[in-house]
Amino acid sequence: MEFETKAIHVGQEPESSTGSTIVPIYQTSTYTQEALGKHKGYEYSRTGNPTRAALETALAALENGKYGLCFASGLAATTTVLCLLKAGDEIVAGDDLYGGTIRLFDRVFSNFNIKVNYVDGRNPKNFESGITANTKLIWLETPTNPMLRLCDIKAISQISKAKNLLLCVDNTFASPYFQKPLDLGADIVVHSTTKYLGGHSDVVGGAVILNNKETYEKVKFYQNAIGGTPGPFDSWLVLRGIKTLAVRMKKHEENAMKIAEFLEKHSKVKKVHYPGLKSHPQHELAKKQMSGFGGMISIEINGDKEATKKIIESTKLFSLAESLGGVESLINHPFTMTHVGVPAEHKARLGIVENLIRLSVGIEDTNDLIEDLKQALA
Repeated sequence: MEFETKAIHVGQEPESSTGSTIVPIYQTSTYTQEALGKHKGYEYSRTGNPTRAALETALAALENGKYGLCFASGLAATTTVLCLLKAGDEIVAGDDLYGGTIRLFDRVFSNFNIKVNYVDGRNPKNFESGITANTKLIWLETPTNPMLRLCDIKAISQISKAKNLLLCVDNTFASPYFQKPLDLGADIVVHSTTKYLGGHSDVVGGAVILNNKETYEKVKFYQNAIGGTPGPFDSWLVLRGIKTLAVRMKKHEENAMKIAEFLEKHSKVKKVHYPGLKSHPQHELAKKQMSGFGGMISIEINGDKEATKKIIESTKLFSLAESLGGVESLINHPFTMTHVGVPAEHKARLGIVENLIRLSVGIEDTNDLIEDLKQALA
């Protein structure tokens, strides 16, 4: 079954009692049992809900995984995966990560004596060098937020397997339409379903997809024990979103490529970070492990923070907002928004500077978006 068909049908069969074509919203906290210990598969909605179960099945299929688990946010998904670790364990992580992930690593899990060794994720050998006797997990994003750098998933998976470590990949930026980390050797895939999977900026959620049954059972136990699960309506919204994921991602990429090419030629743009451009230093890797380049672009402006601020506040179609991956275009200032909590030296090392702008390119008309950027850059 091809991706587009999976997105519409897997886990979303007509409801048996009424024939409803669309998965119903099972808006219930609890389930009536026939007798002690006798029920129809559901007891309490934190533990399991039919709407959520449909989404978990669908997301697993889109990532070519066996098991899916859904959460109330991407960070709830990340937190639950990290509960596989214990005090004294270490993580080797790519240094270019979503600011919320860095905050979670450095300001929450550090309190439980879990150490993170950050490395430049562009070179797989750096992950190998960062491994110690206490390392249990390798964590990476690819493409990264916000610098659009890539990690070679297959090469890093070979390192993780040789060392008997888990490899977790945050696949939010690419979406399963453009990249499938499990096929490349990852053990766990994490998503913020708030972004491309939901696709309409109207829901917050997260997901974990994996193949190993033992690891799945552990994460599922923590999902229930910790309780960071999504409600049925949020699950339904993401289910609705993934039905159009394929057509949306095609348009996101089409727009992003044309906008990246336009920006690369603009005199006020110092540098464009987009893996679809031949000028991107990891363009060949992007072609190798991705089926498309996505809808995220970061640009460095020729000018100071005031010039950058003027551009950000001058767009009319690109809304100034957190988040990404919706049908509408968004403009973001990582230095003061998504990565404001990242230590200054960490931001400086990555190149997250005050003249950096991140664009989440939507699915509006391409020419309208380019005209909007033209007038903002004028």
